[in-house]
Amino acid sequence: MHPMLTIAVKAARRAGNLIHRAADNLDHLTVTKKSHSDYVSEVDRAAEQTIISTLLDAYPNHAILAEESGTRGESEFVWIIDPLDGTTNFLHGFQQYAVSIALQHNGVLTHAVIYDPTKNDLFTATRGRGAFINDRRLRVSKRHELSDCLIGTGFPYTRFEYLEPYMNILRDMMQKTAGLRRPGAAALDLAYTAAGRYDGFFETGLKPWDIAAGCLLITEAGGLVGDLQGNDTYLQSGHICAGNPKIFAQMLQVIAPHLTEGLKSGSA
Repeated sequence: MHPMLTIAVKAARRAGNLIHRAADNLDHLTVTKKSHSDYVSEVDRAAEQTIISTLLDAYPNHAILAEESGTRGESEFVWIIDPLDGTTNFLHGFQQYAVSIALQHNGVLTHAVIYDPTKNDLFTATRGRGAFINDRRLRVSKRHELSDCLIGTGFPYTRFEYLEPYMNILRDMMQKTAGLRRPGAAALDLAYTAAGRYDGFFETGLKPWDIAAGCLLITEAGGLVGDLQGNDTYLQSGHICAGNPKIFAQMLQVIAPHLTEGLKSGSA
């Protein structure tokens, strides 16, 4: 394992242990509402500080982009961190949440870790070296027909300007797939796509820390990731489509008729 990935795994496991312990005391957590349906708990903040301190102890000159504390430092190396993706699930005791850490070097994603503390599942990837779950190689699914596929998604929950086109896409996907799932943690949805548990995934209005690690997992598992037009602006726009190569193309065809200007490449 690459030394930088080893440090990221250490950080993710430390945060995961903190989250796992806190899950037994949900009634005693301090929770703040950031905006509609968007919550942060003391656990998010503590997990983030644990991750940042672990990374900066090893690499003090690296920059950080984290959900709760924002940007710090300037470097060609930037760690992109979501300390607890799926906070709403966590706060309800719904066990679908994860720690997500990615490293970007000169704008290119190079390492990724997604850790699910409830199942002790560790998803990792290094550019050019493949993707793994608990040291077992990951591959995207091999299904060829969208009608046979299970597709993951996430509903708009804080930004509703895309609600109408999203609902139109959702309606068509319902009719053209074997099923849709919306468990509520985009990082895990992307990891599941890399693992072939989903055949594809799409969502609108996500943040870089939601998707950075998962995107590298998928490409290293043989899948494709793009924005809703199939281009590479997804980290900037937060609009994302991913899947195995054949299903990725078929999903884009379903999405295409419903694209508004705000959902096209480069728009956030």
